Amino acid sequence: MLPLSHWPLTERRALVGLFTDIDDTLTTEGAITPDALAALGQLRTAGLHVIAITGRPVGWSEPFARDWPLDAIVAENGAVALVQRGTQKLYQQDAPTRAANFARMRQVAARLLREVPGAKLAQDSAGRETDIAIDHSEFTHLPAQHIAHAVHIMQSEGMTATVSSIHINGWYGSHNKWSGARWITQQLFGQSLDAVIGTWAFVGDSSNDQIMFEHFPHSIGVANIRRFADQLRHHPRYVTPSERGSGFSEVALALTSH
Repeated sequence: MLPLSHWPLTERRALVGLFTDIDDTLTTEGAITPDALAALGQLRTAGLHVIAITGRPVGWSEPFARDWPLDAIVAENGAVALVQRGTQKLYQQDAPTRAANFARMRQVAARLLREVPGAKLAQDSAGRETDIAIDHSEFTHLPAQHIAHAVHIMQSEGMTATVSSIHINGWYGSHNKWSGARWITQQLFGQSLDAVIGTWAFVGDSSNDQIMFEHFPHSIGVANIRRFADQLRHHPRYVTPSERGSGFSEVALALTSH
């Protein structure tokens, strides 16, 4: 992971947009800080697209899609997107598939609460439509062995499972942050992200962002990514001096100061 200052100016000038995680990347202690919100505005003023992509639920994301200067929020690890300032909702799965998966996920959630000591559903669970989330660091602390146990149960039930900085997420389907990024780029701009990947960057903070670090040549971790460094097979190319929202602001400055 190179210092952000090593990012060549010629590469930064070629960008048209930025994908960003939300929790502990754009936000600090669960809220967006004034400098990070101002950074979003600076990116828009500079003519750059910004798409947030998160494991958070679509219901939780709705006020941010409305109030923040974003092109879209892709929620629930790529399953659903909010566009046009949150007035339109798009899904990767059709309604019958979502309904069947929801019933299966309720059964898995019950098993997790029975079998993982101290496990609790994330407090934002009421807003989830396509996944389940166990809190491990937001309001409840789970030790590493219990996190691993929860991941094992999800996988044994045929789910995809990832661990973010705050939650253990599980869902049915092949979607993830990367497929969600490809999908929303096609939906919004009629473009293949694979074909234009060199004109987009990604910024994130945790192990569930590594699929994005793997695919984006312009990938950045805010400084708190270092606590996950030994868990990553794919690291961001650059790392900011500061953590969380302050780190995001540094990325925005690097993209707009030229």
